Amino acid sequence: MSEPASQEGSKPVQENGKEEKERKQEATEVKVPTESSQSVPSSSALDNSSNVPETATDEIKSQEIHLEEQTKASTDLIKDSDTNVSKNFVVRKPAKVIFNLDPDVLNSKLEQPWKKNFYKRVEARAQAMQQKIINKDNLKKELEKKAEKKFPRNNLAKEWFNTENMTLKTHAYLLDKLLPTLVPGVEKMLMQVEKKKLWAEADITTKFDPINHLGEYLMRNNPYYIKDSGMSGYQRVMRDVTEELKIHVPNTIGNRVSKMKESIKQKREERECINEVKIKVANIRKQALQEQFSEWILDPKGMIPLVVIQNVLHEFFQNPDFQLEACCKQLDIADSMGPRLNKMEFTEYISSYIADFKSETFEKLLKHLCHCADEFREIIKTDMRRQMFAELFLCCDRGKVGFLGRQRTLALLETFYDQSSKMLRSLLRNPRQWPFIEFEEIDLPEFWGDMDNQKHIYEDFDKVLLEINALLSEKHASKTQSKLLETPEDQHKHDEYTESTPPEQQRGTTAEQEPNRISTKEQEQDKESTGKKELYREIVTKQTHTGSTPEQGSSRELITEQRRHSDSVTEQGHSDSVTEQGPPQRVSSSKQGVHMESTAEQGRHRESIAAQGPHRGSISEQESHRESVTEQEPHKGSRAEQEPSGEIIPEKQQDIDSTLQSGRGSIFRESRKSRESASFEHTEILPQEKRTQEQIYEEELFVSPELQEEVPISRRKYHLSETTKKEVQKDPSCEKSQKIEGKSWSGELLTCNWNMDYIKCEEEEQANLLYSSSRFTDLHAIIRNIQSYKEVKGGSAFNGVSFNLLQFVQLLETFVGEDAPLSVSETLTSFFKRGYVETKEEKISGLEQIRHNASRVRRELLLEALFQKWDSDGSGFLDLNEVDELLYTYKEGMEKESMKKAKLHIQFPKPHPGQEVRMSSKQFQKYIQLVVSELRGNEDHVLESVVEFLMNSLERSPTENLRNCARRKWLYRIQHAAETSGVSLEPVYTETFKALTQDAESHGNKKISAHISLLEENRLLPDRGNVLLRNVASTLDDAPFVLNRVLYRDMKGISFTVVDEGKPIHVPQVQHHGNVFFWNNSINKSDQNGSFLALPLQDAYMRVFGVMAVDTLRDPQKINIFVPHEIRFYQGVANVFSTAYHYVHSREHILHVVITGIAWLCEITSDITTITTYFIEPGPKQDSDYVLRNMMVTRHLGLTKIHRNPPIIFRKTCIFRDFLFKCTDTSEVILASVCGENHIVIPLRERTGKALGVLDFNIGRNKMLLYREFKDLQKMIKVVQAACYEILGEISGEIKKNYILEIENVGEVQRAGILFFRIMLQELQESLQLLTSLDFVSLLLYDYHPSVEPTYLPDTKSQEVEANTKLVHDILLAVILFIHPELELSSDFGNWDKCKMYVNRHFVTNICAFDPTARHVEVNLKLIGEYIRDHSRIEVWKFGNSVIEYLYHWAHICLTLMELSKKTSSAIAPPLPSKTDSYVYAKMPKGSLPGKC
Repeated sequence: MSEPASQEGSKPVQENGKEEKERKQEATEVKVPTESSQSVPSSSALDNSSNVPETATDEIKSQEIHLEEQTKASTDLIKDSDTNVSKNFVVRKPAKVIFNLDPDVLNSKLEQPWKKNFYKRVEARAQAMQQKIINKDNLKKELEKKAEKKFPRNNLAKEWFNTENMTLKTHAYLLDKLLPTLVPGVEKMLMQVEKKKLWAEADITTKFDPINHLGEYLMRNNPYYIKDSGMSGYQRVMRDVTEELKIHVPNTIGNRVSKMKESIKQKREERECINEVKIKVANIRKQALQEQFSEWILDPKGMIPLVVIQNVLHEFFQNPDFQLEACCKQLDIADSMGPRLNKMEFTEYISSYIADFKSETFEKLLKHLCHCADEFREIIKTDMRRQMFAELFLCCDRGKVGFLGRQRTLALLETFYDQSSKMLRSLLRNPRQWPFIEFEEIDLPEFWGDMDNQKHIYEDFDKVLLEINALLSEKHASKTQSKLLETPEDQHKHDEYTESTPPEQQRGTTAEQEPNRISTKEQEQDKESTGKKELYREIVTKQTHTGSTPEQGSSRELITEQRRHSDSVTEQGHSDSVTEQGPPQRVSSSKQGVHMESTAEQGRHRESIAAQGPHRGSISEQESHRESVTEQEPHKGSRAEQEPSGEIIPEKQQDIDSTLQSGRGSIFRESRKSRESASFEHTEILPQEKRTQEQIYEEELFVSPELQEEVPISRRKYHLSETTKKEVQKDPSCEKSQKIEGKSWSGELLTCNWNMDYIKCEEEEQANLLYSSSRFTDLHAIIRNIQSYKEVKGGSAFNGVSFNLLQFVQLLETFVGEDAPLSVSETLTSFFKRGYVETKEEKISGLEQIRHNASRVRRELLLEALFQKWDSDGSGFLDLNEVDELLYTYKEGMEKESMKKAKLHIQFPKPHPGQEVRMSSKQFQKYIQLVVSELRGNEDHVLESVVEFLMNSLERSPTENLRNCARRKWLYRIQHAAETSGVSLEPVYTETFKALTQDAESHGNKKISAHISLLEENRLLPDRGNVLLRNVASTLDDAPFVLNRVLYRDMKGISFTVVDEGKPIHVPQVQHHGNVFFWNNSINKSDQNGSFLALPLQDAYMRVFGVMAVDTLRDPQKINIFVPHEIRFYQGVANVFSTAYHYVHSREHILHVVITGIAWLCEITSDITTITTYFIEPGPKQDSDYVLRNMMVTRHLGLTKIHRNPPIIFRKTCIFRDFLFKCTDTSEVILASVCGENHIVIPLRERTGKALGVLDFNIGRNKMLLYREFKDLQKMIKVVQAACYEILGEISGEIKKNYILEIENVGEVQRAGILFFRIMLQELQESLQLLTSLDFVSLLLYDYHPSVEPTYLPDTKSQEVEANTKLVHDILLAVILFIHPELELSSDFGNWDKCKMYVNRHFVTNICAFDPTARHVEVNLKLIGEYIRDHSRIEVWKFGNSVIEYLYHWAHICLTLMELSKKTSSAIAPPLPSKTDSYVYAKMPKGSLPGKC
């Protein structure tokens, strides 16, 4: 090896000598042209003045060409020499010289000195020649000026200018070629004639011939041969005329040049005009922006944060209607509130982005700025409120433990709510309802069967909404009627009819007769919603005085009818008649067995209750009284009457359903009982405070116009017309106040980054304490890596027992709402300060809990760092025998017997071949803590001493430590790729192969190939085995031979041996093994040299789901065996890949469950506009905040759009939509209003209580959902959350998989598709088991016979009884047909008296044992569907019976599961898009789900 290396080293020396010789020759060759150029005399340039430029330029060009040839030849020689050197000796690279030099210095050094000299001389000569030419031109101009003075211009020659098209060319030719010589010749000829006086005497004979004289003149003065002696004034003017005339001759150079000049001039003028217009428009826009700046709330220095304006522009650019995504990419949003803008900077900053905007786009931007200015006012108000609540938390947390009791807080909120006035309660949210209480705190009968509208989150919401809709309909009808009444007679008849007709009938008839007009304009919708909200405020105010409460069932029915009426208007464009029905029959689940009445008796009982209480007044009286009040306030009524509409859009609110574990459910129920039994005598609101709370607030709310503008009950800011906005902008007296309810803004948003400032991270604090300890110096680097590789930083876990600061503030903000002024928050704060009193025991227990949490975190950090130090190869496990061997030497073996007792309390995994028991990190930590608990002394001190002993006993070389650090980084990247992949496995595969190849190159000096194969069920060729291995990913070189190939059991290979035994197999030399399958058949057997390693991929239950194979067949070395530390690292890679693989699939299954739940909800609700699903991911930088991924969006029709590359949402871009990050920070439900649209944001929680995702329900301009939809939303969220807990628990191995239905055994994807329905089916079965036999007796008594019914019942009552009877019979028959399908063929099928006999004591038991997906179940789905689908969700809700509610949902779910089981492959498919699609749409089949109406 040394000899060829020396030969190669001598060649560059020889070639360097050749290069120097060649360079010398080039230098001598180059000197020749420089000397020749210098020897040329300078006088040669002056021989002929006309040829000076041409000869000079020719000489220069020839010299430049010659020089270029010489330089090219020299550079080619240099390049050839360099390439030869690079081919022979690869190491020789002048990298240091090239990369360390500045480019200018490098170019100057590369230039030859002779070249620089030559260029200098040539440049001097060229400049001298140019100066001579300039001097000559100047001399000509001076001579022309002198000639003009000597011969003045004769304008008579201008008569030759004629642009007639017929003679234009001839004219121009004569003027250019002939006339300049002919005219002077004729002039001279005439002068001779005059001189000889020949023109006077014609008879005189003379030898003078004028023609010959003229010809002689022309020959003597031929311009081609004779030099011009000068031009007369006439000729000079003729020359100008000729030049001007040439311009008009087509297809000539002058003509083309003139046209080019004209077009250039025209374009320049147009450009100048456009620039002037742009400047004017820019000035107008800047003036408009300056006026708009005054609408913003400014800091004390009169400035606004830059990040706020950037968020405004970001939201505007993100609007797909404007197509301004390119502008959005240019925005670099600031990370803090530091940079500020004054008025001029504000104008210039926005103007820099809108220079190319059209006028319409700019107007929309101005509107957007106005909306955002109002929203920013609300943000500052919310920030002030949150600061109050934060100070309240710090005041109540007297022990500085960092949390407050949840039950005590909720009890105080309930007391405050009960002692508040009715008007204030209409703004507050009921703390006894969800989302303040969790689903585990609600009993199943109450959750699934309670249909009491009084339990809404807003007090009397359905009733108030009904009255608002009635008043709007009445006003619209009266206005339309007044237009139709043209004659006085019609008006008189109408007055008489009005006096004799009750208000209810007037509203009913007008609603049935008059068409309703729905406007699609945004301004009209804003006016309508403004009128509704002002009516809502009026009605709430009147209820505080009258206190009337109409019957709840009728209000629910009327709301439903109004809703159905609005739906028909939306679909058909005209109003349909709405048949009024009587109040529905409602049998409470808690009183069904005690009060059993007939239908008629129940109706008469409700009528008698409605007739009682005359002091309250009837509904019509209340409405007439409200109408009179409305007339006294013309500014409110006029706005409500500007756009009458029959479209009734009730406001809504969504619920969050979080299903926690069974153990926590008991804690919730016990804590709720303790909260209800607790007494708060010291929390009563004092009379003086009551007066402050009720009277002062009412005065401010309804008297002060400034506060009316601030309180967003009516949301005036979204409903102003354009003219009103312009008037407000022009009138300085109408500018908005810089104060919010009398309080100025400090200029800071203190709650903007609370998640980073106030979320106490115990791990970081304990890590800092460990860094300061000298006992664990060897673990400091590992602890730092653990902290840097942490998953998602930030966010609070919901535990159901206590609140931290963020959760407490958010709870109070949810309770107060956005409509209440700051005075209500101040009252609540003072109330809490007096009421929240902790006992001494509670303080001590809180401190103990803090100490326990700190100790637990410290232990976990120490043990995890010790595990990683011990596992230096990154295998992910330790050998129990090795751990015991070292552990028993603690204190020289004195504690050996005590340590052995710890093994009695832990269950180790099954031993591998060779009696090796492998412990994971969690098992190792648990084992060490059990060992420590058996030793004497303080557990914390004993644990630290044991960790210190083990740490010092482990001897690791610096090389092993560096290798361990690098491998931990590669393993972290695999898991990080899964967390930031947007639910995709491609980044996971990429990082896995990177880790394998980088480790092989760095620590093994090998070139490897790898592929991953997963197990699949063999359906096509079951004779070749029940399962097969499909290669799903591979390294790039092997992709053509390996990817998508299938390995069967009957084929040669060791992969199935790895699957069966669950242990890795290493083949050192594949050419001698004989049972290795080669995918690449083109390789010769002699070249099949290398090692092969197959590792099993196992899940949390140690079940093998695939194989990862690594080989060295492409390595050129002959000996390339995998050493033990490499095999252990590859086992660690397989372990981390399995974790990442199941992480991605768990998110995919959760998306599948959410899609199913959303489809179920959208089919039974109509007021939800959009539903957006987000997932939480770590930030792009190491220490950055987490981000959100917009996974999918569901529109109104239930069609879900799933993104393949989900957009990323950062916190800094969500100042106006921070409700998403509030939800993830606190893991609580958020009720927010943004840009006039109400949102209900619900977290999807992990098993630890932290949020893993968010469901954003946009309910449009409606304030809240009706109670029916409110409850249906709760059901959907509870089931989805329970499915998330089950999926995550199964993936992590915390719980075992529970297969309830037969269809769940088909596959994991199919199981995720039906998991929502299975959990809901279980919930309904548990609810049915809590019923008694008396609950079914009332249903069996329903039987309608028209001949038997009493005649005194009105038609509406009889129709209601008939409809209810049909509903009960159909639902019960459908359920009976599921359990007893043989009834269809029986003669008893048409007889109800015989069919109801199937409802016996075994009825509920049969329902709970029924599996709709079992293969032996055969029912008539078409017949059952006819019975169920004839009845809508609204009809079942109006009936008000919990048993029918349970059976209705149960029948629909069974029907859906049966239909899905018949087409599992097509109906239940993975919801994620493929590689080629940017998005995909998903939707559940409609036929099996319940309908809305």
